[in-house]
Amino acid sequence: MAFKIGSPTSTAIKICGITKGDQAKAIASLGVDAIGVVGVEDSPRFVLENQRRKLFSQLSNYFPNVERVWVIANMNDVQIMNGLKGQGIPSVIQLHGKESPKRCEELRKRYSQFKWWKAIRVETPLDIAKAQNFEAHTDALLLDAWSPIELGGTGEKIPLEWLQKANFKIPWWLAGGISAKWIPEIFSRQISPFGIDASSRLEISPGIKDLKLVKALIKSIEDPVRQIPN
Repeated sequence: MAFKIGSPTSTAIKICGITKGDQAKAIASLGVDAIGVVGVEDSPRFVLENQRRKLFSQLSNYFPNVERVWVIANMNDVQIMNGLKGQGIPSVIQLHGKESPKRCEELRKRYSQFKWWKAIRVETPLDIAKAQNFEAHTDALLLDAWSPIELGGTGEKIPLEWLQKANFKIPWWLAGGISAKWIPEIFSRQISPFGIDASSRLEISPGIKDLKLVKALIKSIEDPVRQIPN
């Protein structure tokens, strides 16, 4: 894929909610920038520790340039410490709970060898403004659609008009309802996230991706002709 993380003219791609090692490798081989594995126990895409470590080890061995993102929420210090040592560790920890800026800063300083992203669940435009409170304390932000049911992976979308004035000093990712069909409209609104994070809209069932839909998403982002489909 033509994209490189950090390039001002590219859009990075993260596929989240992966549950199988074979799928992780297949999707990584398509040229995505990050693979997300969920560590939130009540999520339908939750992956047990031994499976997560095996999956991350495979990615590290075969696709070392692909970010291995561990998605967690409100974990205590012991749980985080245990998850960040040994074999099959992540390269990025995505905090998807009620973590405060102070908590983010503490973890980032304590485990400086890892990247720390903070997910913001956007219920109103004010939440986007509040996300700026985390800029000095994390390596990236992820804006996800709010849902009363689950923390993420619901397929809900953030209204694009809320995002048109989004302006952050650090990289930010757009999540929530992402698929190839929505990409042209995102770009047509001149919304330019650092990266796109997709999950439920690419699935056959929770945690199992349809590789045709993943390929279509990648193509929609690579395609320089960004016209809204009929």
